[in-house]
Amino acid sequence: ELCTNTDLDTLLKTKGRLPEREARAILLQLLCAMKYLARPDDNRPGIIHYDLKPGNILFDNIGDAKITDFGLSKIVENAADSMELTSQGAGTYWYLPPECFMDDDKVRISNKVDVWSIGVVYFQMLYNKRPFGDGQTQDRILTDGTMLNAKVVKFPETNIVSKLAKDFIEVCLTYDQAFRPTIAQICEHPYVLQKEFEQGELDVR
Repeated sequence: ELCTNTDLDTLLKTKGRLPEREARAILLQLLCAMKYLARPDDNRPGIIHYDLKPGNILFDNIGDAKITDFGLSKIVENAADSMELTSQGAGTYWYLPPECFMDDDKVRISNKVDVWSIGVVYFQMLYNKRPFGDGQTQDRILTDGTMLNAKVVKFPETNIVSKLAKDFIEVCLTYDQAFRPTIAQICEHPYVLQKEFEQGELDVR
């Protein structure tokens, strides 16, 4: 499929932060695609993307979002399955969750890796920065243990964003993967299920 439009990374570099209504429309398309990928059926297994980031989200000629670059993807037979972490050092560090940096042979991953990435991407769409390691190189993120200490999400005070959007991001960026939702579960978050963006629920603090 040919995507003749731009990608999300270029869009953010051009426009800066996106209005929440526009960002949420992209988020919903992203979640729809990830829900399809994560859920196996009779014809294919489930997929953990593992490298979800703005540069891998393209737009076609009518502006629909498409997920690309499955070079680091993992195959799972069941949506609830986890698998051994075999990609230490691979991926784009700003978008990977803490468990991907843990030096433990027993660490296992699931599509909750992609849930974390979705939270990072959405934070970036709304605030034009990454929640953890923004301005750091990948080497610095690794040596400083940035993601291993990514326990609290700090929201900039300059932008007005809805409370539900912030809650959605915080849930995606749950540090302990045991408590982080799966792709299917995050798709049931109230922010995703509300029929349209509620301007009246903006957090004006």
